[in-house]
Amino acid sequence: MARLKKVLAIIPAFNEEANIEMVVDELTALCPETDYLVVNDGSTDRTAAICREKGYNLLDLPVNLGLAGCFQAGMKYAYEKGYDCAVQFDGDGQHRPEYIGAMRRKMEEGYDIVIGSRFIEGHKDASMRMIGSRILSAAIRMTTGVKVMDPTSGMRMFNRDMIREFALKLNYGPEPDTISYLLKQGARVAEVPVVIAPRAGGESYLKPAVAANYMIRMLLSILLIQNFRKR
Repeated sequence: MARLKKVLAIIPAFNEEANIEMVVDELTALCPETDYLVVNDGSTDRTAAICREKGYNLLDLPVNLGLAGCFQAGMKYAYEKGYDCAVQFDGDGQHRPEYIGAMRRKMEEGYDIVIGSRFIEGHKDASMRMIGSRILSAAIRMTTGVKVMDPTSGMRMFNRDMIREFALKLNYGPEPDTISYLLKQGARVAEVPVVIAPRAGGESYLKPAVAANYMIRMLLSILLIQNFRKR
């Protein structure tokens, strides 16, 4: 039997004082075999202070880098510490720890990326999130030939090769267009079904106008920009 892979949960956190304690405590209680790193992305609230008071494993960025820079900092840590896998695990309480084991086991089958999919079992949802995800899924299939049911899911696990890519390259962000690009480079992607919980507290920055703009940018990137991207 292959050994179980050493997994790091990277928790990007920007102004998550309402959620970070619950997120870390649930993760350590339900997945004690999974290490974690809170990456405080220049929060202006008490996120970093709470992590220090509780003794959490914390990487405290002095300025806000945004999700891409914040996640890359976590991947650099994972690379330098020798982790086999890293999972993006949101600091707002929406990602559930109980799915990490299933994602890891799927990765043991030889995949490079495992996505926690909300729609893999035919879940019916007429929300803008579902509609946007289907549009991006169609764009990815058109350009790569691979069907990804939930490309907008933020719960993604990456193997050691992918950790190296994110850690050492400057143009890698944890977004659907990067998944599309990596598929074109030969990455093997699988999905496992998950349920995403409602945000535990605080307010999401993804207002309807922001979400619509995001979908347009991702669609253009997948269909056009990725054709000119250099590795």
